[in-house]
Amino acid sequence: MSYPAAEIQVGAGWISLSPLPGRGGDLAADVAGLVRWRADLLVSLTEAAEMVTGDLPGALLAAGIGWRHLPIPDFGIPDGSAEAVVRGLTDRLAQGQRIALHCMGGCGRSGMIALRLMVLAGEAPGPALERLRAVRPCAVETPAQYDWAARG
Repeated sequence: MSYPAAEIQVGAGWISLSPLPGRGGDLAADVAGLVRWRADLLVSLTEAAEMVTGDLPGALLAAGIGWRHLPIPDFGIPDGSAEAVVRGLTDRLAQGQRIALHCMGGCGRSGMIALRLMVLAGEAPGPALERLRAVRPCAVETPAQYDWAARG
């Protein structure tokens, strides 16, 4: 698989959705893919116990890519502390930055955050989900994830 798996423009910026870097066995190749994609920031949505592919923060630092950890349980939604992070991502997108999102598979949690960012950028939730699923069919896996993302 080439890394990142999917990309979508949101406002002036871009979002990518992918599985956990290194999950396929080659962290260096996945980080190189993020460099080629010109990622400004990678947001890890996996919980700490899921982050078992090597020194991801160190590899990103060496590659000049920022890193943010926003752990969300698999098939879950974020707690209230996520609001500030999501607003910061919205600001970055408005500045034209490129934000890479990953969870374990690059579907549910990544799709939920991507959809929330699309809604905050002014898109209606239903059409935004259709547009998102056109590039990442597995995006947003549960009704609770959709409800959280759609409330903007």
